[in-house]
Amino acid sequence: MRVGLLGGRVAAVVAAVVVAGVGAVVGVVGPARAAAVVFSNPLAEQRADPHIYRHTDGYYYFTATAPEYDRIVLRRASTLQGLATAPERVIWRKHGSGEMGAHIWAPEIHYIDGRWYVYFAAGRTDDIWAIRPYVLESSAANPLDGPWVERGQLQPARSSFSLDATTFVHNGQRYLAWAEYAGSNSNIYLARAVNPWTYAGTPTLVATPTYAWETRGYRVNEGPAVLIRNGRVFMTYSASATDASYAVGLLTASAGSDLLNPASWSKRATPVLASDARTGQWGPGHNSFTVAEDGSDVIVYHSRNYERYLGNGYDPLSDPNRRTRIQRVYWNTDGTPNFGVPVPDGATPVRLRAHDQPDRYLRHWEFRVRLEPNVTNLADSQFRIVTGLSNSGAISLESTNYPGYYLRHRNHQLWVERNDGSNLFRQDATFTRRAGLADAAKVSLESVNFPGQYVRHRDGLLYLEAVPDAAGRASATFALD
Repeated sequence: MRVGLLGGRVAAVVAAVVVAGVGAVVGVVGPARAAAVVFSNPLAEQRADPHIYRHTDGYYYFTATAPEYDRIVLRRASTLQGLATAPERVIWRKHGSGEMGAHIWAPEIHYIDGRWYVYFAAGRTDDIWAIRPYVLESSAANPLDGPWVERGQLQPARSSFSLDATTFVHNGQRYLAWAEYAGSNSNIYLARAVNPWTYAGTPTLVATPTYAWETRGYRVNEGPAVLIRNGRVFMTYSASATDASYAVGLLTASAGSDLLNPASWSKRATPVLASDARTGQWGPGHNSFTVAEDGSDVIVYHSRNYERYLGNGYDPLSDPNRRTRIQRVYWNTDGTPNFGVPVPDGATPVRLRAHDQPDRYLRHWEFRVRLEPNVTNLADSQFRIVTGLSNSGAISLESTNYPGYYLRHRNHQLWVERNDGSNLFRQDATFTRRAGLADAAKVSLESVNFPGQYVRHRDGLLYLEAVPDAAGRASATFALD
């Protein structure tokens, strides 16, 4: 969080479904395969730069920037969705004078060697732009109770505008990463940690803004967050001004490489999460990672639900309306993360994975529905389960990247098409959700206007047909992933 930067609606868990999870995230408990969950967004209104930590005590701990920039808040819950309604407690307030007296930004909470630590950025009361990273420490079992000790500025102290400190462990070594201005650029630096607030040696420059999408409004790389999987260290970061230009980028290093060698890191040329007018989300960024109750990886980030840019008197720093959001991280077959698009508000989408071809997902291609593996354009395979358009006791499936478009049958073929408001469309796009015909733990979708006919795949395409034999029933059964 920096100059030009800022930014719950109560939401309930929508459903429990069976899903395949993935491994552990840095700083959180590893996968415990359980009944999967879906979420409802936004998780919290007017909470920017969100950080969620899953601890061994079974709780999720959530902190974020408050729009008044004057305090650090914390809440906890036993589920991710429970954080939406969990009571919030102020654990620390800004100083009345001197350092740590202004612009309290981007807190992160970590548990290290038996103690809690909060990293945050702050300015001075006499120079509010003298932003530096600071650290708090607590030995309390419950960090909401405190007390908290001020460990002061990250050491050795930084001499220029610095913020967004984070920490992670890799191959037994703890690292500290942060953003810092050098000239006109905000860069990302990495160093070995001696303890949670001290690093050794000269920090390594691992990223600087070079692409056009990283230099809109400001030349910015900031907000590093680390996810270690599949023999690689992935570091996301945020770029550009914190208006609708804000976006998430990705750095990658081999798990066996020297992370302090800049040559170990490669940068993806395009953002991995960006504004999307179709889903109504603008300026997604400043993310963290956690693990859901089902063991799946989750990205935590903020966005606004309207499009605004610098200029014409608009200052993102004074706009409080960035909201904390969560959604699942998927994984491509090459082992790289797939974040898709910032999903629409409301229930998070699911994917339908074939029971008899478990590497293949239902997706739309030029609006025809087909079955494919490795759908790298993730949103093509994501659907929101909503109340049935023609029957409130049934369901409809709304496209993620084409809101207002629904899965519907036409001439016994499956399409994703815009709701035209007709009674025929509403019926064609409504299905009764049944226990899976080939596996009761999964689902099958029976047409409401053609009872006895089910959504099934055949020769790579999706149809509405009767399925009288075992092979047909298998092709009409899907896991909600």
